[in-house]
Amino acid sequence: MKYLLRYLKPYTKESILAPAFKLVEALLDLLVPVIIADIINNGIRNGDRQYIVIRFVFLIVLAVIGLGFSVTAQYFAARASVGFASSVRENLFKHIQKLSFEKLDEIGTETLITRVTGDVLQVQNGVNMVLRLLLRSPFIVFGSMIVAFTIDVKAAVIFAVSIPVLTAVIYVIMAFTIPMYKKVQEHLDGVLLTTRENITGVRVIRAFCKEAEEVAEFDKKNDALTKMNLFVGRISAVMNPATYVLINIAICILFMVSGRSVNEGKIGQGDLLALYNLMAQMIVELVKLANLIITINKALACADRVSAVLRTEPGMEYPDFDENGNTGNPENGDLRHTAVTFKNVSFAYHGAKDNAVEGIRFEINPGETIGIIGGTGSGKSTLVNLIPRFYDASEGTITVFGRDVKSYKRGELNRIVGVVPQKAVLFAGSIRDNMKFGNENATDEEIYRALELAQAREIVEKKEGALDYMVEQGGKNFSGGQKQRLTIARALVANPKILILDDSSSALDYATDLNLRRALNSLDGKITTVIVSQRTAGIQSADRILVMDDGEIVGCGTHEELLENCEIYAEIHASQRKEGTA
Repeated sequence: MKYLLRYLKPYTKESILAPAFKLVEALLDLLVPVIIADIINNGIRNGDRQYIVIRFVFLIVLAVIGLGFSVTAQYFAARASVGFASSVRENLFKHIQKLSFEKLDEIGTETLITRVTGDVLQVQNGVNMVLRLLLRSPFIVFGSMIVAFTIDVKAAVIFAVSIPVLTAVIYVIMAFTIPMYKKVQEHLDGVLLTTRENITGVRVIRAFCKEAEEVAEFDKKNDALTKMNLFVGRISAVMNPATYVLINIAICILFMVSGRSVNEGKIGQGDLLALYNLMAQMIVELVKLANLIITINKALACADRVSAVLRTEPGMEYPDFDENGNTGNPENGDLRHTAVTFKNVSFAYHGAKDNAVEGIRFEINPGETIGIIGGTGSGKSTLVNLIPRFYDASEGTITVFGRDVKSYKRGELNRIVGVVPQKAVLFAGSIRDNMKFGNENATDEEIYRALELAQAREIVEKKEGALDYMVEQGGKNFSGGQKQRLTIARALVANPKILILDDSSSALDYATDLNLRRALNSLDGKITTVIVSQRTAGIQSADRILVMDDGEIVGCGTHEELLENCEIYAEIHASQRKEGTA
């Protein structure tokens, strides 16, 4: 939690005023039993109606003033806690954007969603309650004891003994529950994972009639979460009855001791009532404190989880400038160097025992079109993901236009390399907004040019509003092939020097795929294209083709050369020709 307190600094004034106003309200509350005792001892005892009315009006004034202080305190507490949570959430989201793909894979999407939403909300509630009650409740408890000493020392001793006993009970329960709340959040991550997989994969689940099995799996994880919540809840629930029992025992002893003092004339009847009211106030505040501690426990557990993400190193370091003091961004591609060079590159995913790709060596010249093909799991996507530095190579060096990819500033390499991933992703908003994702200054003419190259112009023009047509969440109002063409167009709008198509035409029919390849080939020679494909037809016109198998390059050459010299490529091509004629 200490790590997150820095986000509360902009709200230092509110963080001080909120508990300060609450303390004033608490002080006014402590005066009430004393005034009531005065009314009984002097007003009622002497039959002085005017004295009673004056004191009663004074009580009303105290109540109104106390209400004003309470509302003001809650305003400042809410402002501080909401602002704090907003800052934490914003910085957490920014930090997640900086994390490397490897770190994102390591932490997990579901956990990150929980921490940005539920965990931050729990911390916000904790901060709000702390500002309002953390000082007020102990102030009332110890204030009640101090006021009791001014009334009757013997009775006050009961207060002095009760407080440490109650504190010990609360501390023991807190020590048990704090670690358990962390486990509760971990179980919540599991439920979120299952929920997300079922919602995103609902079509697959229904296609295989696995609804019952998935419901059973969800029930299993949900039951585990419920049982953990119930277990922690039962332990936390012990706090209220335990404090009530101890306080009621203290009240019984208080009446016994103070009753004798009343009979002996040492204190008045009003004083006994004041002592009881002070004890009652202490009961209420201790119950509030017990509930506050439960909230704090949850907030601390969630704060640790949020802090853990914020403390996670991005996994990649980016220099401000290269060794020559310039950005090195090639406006038209630096033709003095190869576009991409792999020098004995190997890479393994986090937690994997074996390398996904190993000993990769090749060069791509500016303006060249390279095809990459291989069986499922051969390392094609892994290979191309290393070019824009989505991952850092475990061994070897990768250069883009003569510079090590690690020497580029953050975001600079992404402006040079345009990537169209396997899974086509569109964002909610207009088509124009999606197209401008990589180039905010793109004109409609440039967008339509990119759409035409990607064989998507007709799709857009048929939509009501054309570029202003609204894309629904996940692009669900477009077919798979339409989404792929739009994502290709989005990459082209950014005018990259290197274009990577990672099996991004798999949902296209052969005619559209052919037109797309012809359009890409018509581009001027300044753009370098890397095409990952499962079909030999999609890459056979490439300048060179890399054939991958089990993470290694086992063939390199033109389509005709590979048919003669690479058995794996020949087998893939032959099998697809048979499928095409079937």
